[in-house]
Amino acid sequence: MMAGMRRLDPDAAYQALTARDARFDGQLFVGVTSTGVYCRPICRVRTPQRRNCRFFTTPAQAEAAGFRPCLKCRPEIAPGAGLPWSLMDASRTLAQQAAHALNVQIGSGDAATLAPLAARLGVSDRHLRRIFVDEHGVTPMQYLQTRRLLLAKQLLTDSAMPVAQVALAAGFRSLRRFNAAFVARYRMSPSRLRGATEREFPASEAADAVTIALGYRAPFDHATLLRFFAQRAIPGIETVGSLALRRTLRPGAIAREAGWIEASFDSARNRVRLRFAPTLAGASARVVAAVRRWLDLDAAPVHIDAALIDLPGAPGIRLPGSLDAFELAVRAVLGQQITVAAARTLASRLVARFGEPAVTPWTDLAHRFPAPEQLAAATLADVAGLGIVRQRAAALIALAKAWPDLEPLMAPPAAPEDFIAALCELPGIGPWTAHYIAMRALGWPDAFPPKDIAVLKAMQRRFGTANQRGADARAETWRPWRAYAVLRLWNSLETDQ
Repeated sequence: MMAGMRRLDPDAAYQALTARDARFDGQLFVGVTSTGVYCRPICRVRTPQRRNCRFFTTPAQAEAAGFRPCLKCRPEIAPGAGLPWSLMDASRTLAQQAAHALNVQIGSGDAATLAPLAARLGVSDRHLRRIFVDEHGVTPMQYLQTRRLLLAKQLLTDSAMPVAQVALAAGFRSLRRFNAAFVARYRMSPSRLRGATEREFPASEAADAVTIALGYRAPFDHATLLRFFAQRAIPGIETVGSLALRRTLRPGAIAREAGWIEASFDSARNRVRLRFAPTLAGASARVVAAVRRWLDLDAAPVHIDAALIDLPGAPGIRLPGSLDAFELAVRAVLGQQITVAAARTLASRLVARFGEPAVTPWTDLAHRFPAPEQLAAATLADVAGLGIVRQRAAALIALAKAWPDLEPLMAPPAAPEDFIAALCELPGIGPWTAHYIAMRALGWPDAFPPKDIAVLKAMQRRFGTANQRGADARAETWRPWRAYAVLRLWNSLETDQ
């Protein structure tokens, strides 16, 4: 029921709909033939009769069948299917990787051609189209067009961006083409939709930032996720509150421009209110995708929690990601064999020495993390002079110089193992550091950093495992969610104290 169109059981889907089962949000959509509208399973409108329902696993399938998105439950903000690495079937994995690549392409404005994507994935156009249709129920180009239109609908509903800017941000090269595609699919103009939809946020909030709502599946352990970020927050770069976090972004982290981001949890409605700098408006698609990975908004907690039933912790654990993979890699190297607090101190010194000033709405966020080229140009004496061990300082400079070659290994079809292998070739980066970077920068759900002292200690206490081999064998039962197991094991040591 959770995968491709051919696996959907209509009777079970209708039961999920009548129960308003949030576990299926983002993985099930219902088209109502009497209205021509499709909804999320959590939609609060009156439940349609069974004979009027058609069920789909993606918005693209529903729109290809002629249905329009509901203006109340807003399918465009539903959580996604997640990243493809946890799938075991090769064809399904390839189809999910293709969808992930298309999600990245939404706002690029690139022509909708299949050949470059197929070449990147190492298959023929025909084969990619066949397995994509088999998994997603639509062609790759239908999928991409739906994602672009849904992003546009989201920006029209939540933000105050001019329609022409919305069109460009959603990947349309001209306003005329955007208007034509929007009217053809949704049977109303973009300006009419903006007037017909109840605004998610006050107009005053949308005036000085791009504001968007993002959905997620409950339960969500906000406290544990935010505590993780708070313990590692670099002053001047990040601030973390009880239900919100803010941070600056250097040019090149997500977009060519610098900016800032604020994410606030609305736990009553299972939503995140996302606000970001107007300088990032043109990269809205990339910002949304990055934030979903950063906060792990596409996770399916019902499956993760069931796999980790023998581990302590609250339901709804999330994998803390990163909005700047280079920053995360640097901080991982800085944190080798020292405490979290000590690593944060060294990171703060690095920012003070090599970072740039940032302009944000908040006085306590006034710095940006150094770019790779800034650290690549630094001398060993400059970096070591901050109190960083010389061997580690040399590793940071080597990492910065190698970053242009490492970045392509973070996108499909590259596997996490390829990224890890490339990291391990650099001086001063071993398997644990490489796995940790992959776990958080890629959002890799099955990462299991080797020889993690805290993990081995927690597993010895709970399961009596004596060494890494025993830990690896015991961790097989947690696949493909071993990264979440790592987090629960780390947290168990904090609660046991």
